[in-house]
Formats: sequence, structure tokens, C-alpha cells
Amino acid sequence: QVQVVESGGGLVQPGGSLRLSCAASGLTFRNYAMRWYRQAPGKERELVAHISSAGGSITYADSVKGRFTISRDNAKNTVYLQMNSLKPEDTAVYYCKGMGPGWMPDYWGQGTQVTVSS
Repeated sequence: QVQVVESGGGLVQPGGSLRLSCAASGLTFRNYAMRWYRQAPGKERELVAHISSAGGSITYADSVKGRFTISRDNAKNTVYLQMNSLKPEDTAVYYCKGMGPGWMPDYWGQGTQVTVSS
């Protein structure tokens, strides 16, 4: 059974930092590209960051470039999102997604809440 579980969310002041983790099990993690998405209240879910299966290709949404860093540890079946210089507009539920290779299905986590507020 495949499980994708996010952790590390919470309440942080503007300008602060958080590190999100996403642990996957039940799949061959090294074969999956991984993505972080976020969804703020009343808004559509948006792609925040993408990392290829081997970590050699990384892309970011313009809104987080220079502040967020995605990384992965294939030995730990985990992908991370380091978020620095957080802003109130970063407040959202953050989701992790495993991108199935070829015809394999994609897998979503349940999300973790990030709130940036003073």
C-alpha cells in the first residue's frame, strides 16, 4: 500500500523559516519525480516546486524562487521543502505528490498546514 505523508507545517512569523518533509512508502521512490503544491483558502491548488527522480532537474514557481528549496534523499524515501523568508501569502495547505513514471499512477499526500502570521 502506497503512503505519502507530509509533516513539518505550523505557525511561523513573517520572515521565518519552515522545513516540510514528505515521506513515501510502498513505491520505488527513486523512480518518482516529486512535487510540492499548495492551496490557499478560496484559491486553486498551485505547483510550488518540482524535482526529478534523480534530483538533477528542479523548477520553482516564480512566487517562491530564491526563498524555497526542494531536495530529496532517495535513501530515506523523503523529499523536503525548505521555506525561508516566509510571507503571509505563503499561508496554505502544502501537498506532496509523487509523479508516477510512465503509466504508473500519481500519489498525493494528505497535506500539512502552513500559516504565516504575526
